[in-house]
Formats: sequence, structure tokens, C-alpha cells
Amino acid sequence: MKKINHCILRPKNPLKLLSQQEVSGLANSNKDTMRLFRNCALAILNTDSQDDDAAQVFSEFSDFDIQVIPQSRGLTLEIYNAPAQAFVNGTMIRGIHAHLFSALRDIVYTDFIVNNASELDFDSSNGITDAVFRILRNAEIVRGDVQPNMVVCWGGHSISRYEYDYSKEVGYQLGLRGLNIITGCGIGAMKGPMKGAAVGHAKQQIKTGRYIGISEPGIIASESPNAIVNELSIMPDIEKRLEAFVRLAHSIIVFPGGVGTIEEILYLLSILMNPLNEQKIPLIIAGPNACKSYFNELESFLVATLGQQVKNYYQIMIGDPVAVASQTTQDVATSHQHRKEKQEAYYFNWQLAIDYALQKPFIPTHENMANLDLHSQLPPHQLATNMRAAFSGIVTGNVKEFGQQQIARHGPYTLHGDQQVLLAMDKLLKGLVRDKRMKIVEQYEQYTPCYTLHVKE
Repeated sequence: MKKINHCILRPKNPLKLLSQQEVSGLANSNKDTMRLFRNCALAILNTDSQDDDAAQVFSEFSDFDIQVIPQSRGLTLEIYNAPAQAFVNGTMIRGIHAHLFSALRDIVYTDFIVNNASELDFDSSNGITDAVFRILRNAEIVRGDVQPNMVVCWGGHSISRYEYDYSKEVGYQLGLRGLNIITGCGIGAMKGPMKGAAVGHAKQQIKTGRYIGISEPGIIASESPNAIVNELSIMPDIEKRLEAFVRLAHSIIVFPGGVGTIEEILYLLSILMNPLNEQKIPLIIAGPNACKSYFNELESFLVATLGQQVKNYYQIMIGDPVAVASQTTQDVATSHQHRKEKQEAYYFNWQLAIDYALQKPFIPTHENMANLDLHSQLPPHQLATNMRAAFSGIVTGNVKEFGQQQIARHGPYTLHGDQQVLLAMDKLLKGLVRDKRMKIVEQYEQYTPCYTLHVKE
């Protein structure tokens, strides 16, 4: 693996206007925060990598280092042994340069204003929503000077070529209609819609197209930002990342994916099925004709666990990217009209009720996974919340450093629930393994499950 031994970078975003106290605070951040920043920085420099194994990335670049250097006119980043692919003729690619300082802003600066300035509150539901808003505003993603028309696109990073091409064609049609894209910023169905929209915007001579990537520290090493992302925000954890998606969205499209995509669907359904929420976020589940069996298995799982009424909260559209983009355009217009009538903000969905159980970080230890209540007697939105946590734990066990370490020490996670729920989960998960959607593996490799299911009588 080729490396660049040394380089020095200066900020080109709002971090260049920090006070001396802020600069000093960043440079003296605690070791855990700086380790987190180092890992995220390495992932960004390793952008467009096809590897989703965080441990392997960290191993290959074990001598990588990045330091925050305070200076009288601000700060600089000093980098050692970085992946050479982030440079052209010895100069760092401008987009990657910007992403590095976005990571510094969202990780180190956010930690500073939480712990030193006490400006953010992560201990209450309203406080968390306010923190999500302020982090996005600080990143200049929430902006009052443009009319937002944000389409969130979710989907897997480990997908087939024809699924990728389909997501790119949908993105192209969205771009032709002047819509902007938000994804999880990685490869696969996160890159496809952005790449397509960039071409659509270019054809319409739209020079202000927004390709927003929202990640979190635990996943960014396995889903490095793709090269199309021009606005990057790294939220403190997966729960705040998901809340950022739904509060920014005017419409959501979900493409085929693995356990991470199922987690996202369950997160959204737990909100939409909550009796406190009268308003809807338009949800389209879309894919090429070859994915009919995938959609059948997904819907069978949703109906078996959450009931027939779950079909009222989404629309499945197979094939015809033009129809998907046209419906999404209508959905965005409907969202705008609703917010106008209710005199609500266009740029951030403040009125959406999100349970604290969806906001507080779920730490997938073996104990926490075993204690999840997966029973069909629960209200549907609560069961969706608990299943979201279960799938989040499986994602962690598959690709995140923490989960991989947990599995190595204690063996697979055990999930407990009643027969109806666990049989539906087992069927869906086996389908994801069969279709190689759990994580990226070589053709000759077999996926080893990081979980077991145990029916409670």
C-alpha cells in the first residue's frame, strides 16, 4: 500500500475563524477524542476503498498519524503516512482536504463545545434534537438561504452492479428535476444516487447541487466517504445520524441493502407508526426488476412482525427510475406544502416526535443484545424500535471495530424473542446471507454470523 510520508494542511472552512481558546482546546483534546478523529481521518483519506473491514484498514495503516497544531493564526493538521490515493502529484485532493476538516469540526470541535463550553445537552430528548440541529447548522448543512429539497437515499454498500446502476439512474432523474441528495456517504447505493444526480445537475446547468454525506465514527472506516460528497457531517453516533437523516428529509428512497438498510427502515417505521406522529415522511422502497424476490422477503418480514398496517407507511416501486423520480418530486412538493400550511421550518423537521429510546445510544454488548424485547405483543412502533437496535447490533458485529472485538472475545450475540418475530428475522437474515448482503466478502469466502436467535417460550 503506497503512502505519503508527510504533509501539512490549513483549514478552508469556518474552523479558520476559531478563537485562541478554541484552538488551544482542540489541540489539547483528550486521547479518546483524538483517537476517534485519527480513525475517521484515515477512513476519509482511504476514500472510495472497496474494503468494509475497519480492523483491516487500521492494520494496513498502523503507522498513520495526524496531529492538530495550534498557531497564532489558527491551526494546522500535520499528517504522516497517509494513503497515497488521497493525493495527486503530491497535493491532497481538494474534496478530501475539505472532508478532513469536516471531521475535525464534527468530532474534536463538537467534543470541545460539549465538554468545555457545555453548549450541547445529550441527556434529554429535546436536548438531543437541539444538538443534532446545532451540529448540522455548524456544518452549514442546515441553511436558511436556500429552499431545501432534500431526498434521503438509503441502501446497501455491498450490492450488485445492476442494483448500483439502477440507483445511479434514479439519482440522475432526481438531478434532472433539481433535487438534492443525502446519503450515508459510502459506496454502493450511497454513491450511485449522488453520481447520477451530479450528471443530472450538470445537464440542467445547476452549479449548486448538494451531495450531503452523513456518517458516524463507528461506521466511517467501513463506509469511507465517496468522492461525490461535497458536504460531510459526522454525527456522534448512529442514533444522531439517523435523526439527522429524518429531520432533514423531504422524501426518502430506500434501495436494496443489508442489515444496515433494514435498521434504517425499522428506525423510520418506528417513528411513522408512533401514534404521536400525524405527519408522514414519504417513503419509497425502490429497486430494479431483478430485486422482486428481495422486496417480497422484506415485506413478508415487515408484515409478520409489525402487522398488515405497516403497508400504509411506504410504497414499493420496482423498475422505472423515471416513475420513482416523478413520485419523489411530488412527495417533496407535498412535504413543502404541509410545512407551509403548518408554518413549520422547511430545512429541519422540528415537529417530528422521536422517542428517547431511538435517540439514546444503543451499545451492542452481549448483555444489551440479549435483553432486547422482541415479542409480537408489543405495540408495533415499540417492536420496530427494539428490532432496529437488534439490527444495529448485527451491523456492529459485522463491520465495526467495537463489535468485532466483542464477538472475538465472547462469541456471537444471542437475541431472545417469541417464535413469530424470530422466525421472521431468521428468514430475512438467511436471505441476506444467501445474497451476500451482510458484508463485503470474497467470492470464495463464507459469511460467519455474529448472532444467534433463541426463542423464548
